Amino acid sequence: MDTYSSTDAQRVFGEVLMKSQKAPVSVTRNGKPVAVIVSETEYQHLKLQALRAAVIEGKNSGDAGRLDMEAVKKKAKQKAGLNSANAQNS
Repeated sequence: MDTYSSTDAQRVFGEVLMKSQKAPVSVTRNGKPVAVIVSETEYQHLKLQALRAAVIEGKNSGDAGRLDMEAVKKKAKQKAGLNSANAQNS
């Protein structure tokens, strides 16, 4: 992976963009990595991979059972600091 300092990346930004179409480009500031520039295609691919991994993780997490919306609402109201009297009136 090519690496540029932030100053150099600003100076030759067009070159950095062209290189990022073929492979990720690292950008550093004060010698420390701060960013990686990737092509739009690679970015979309990474997002899709993350989504697929999340779906698989969800499937493998087991059966969550039925969702009780009233219990969810009650818990949300409790977390929001609403007392039970106010919660019954809503």
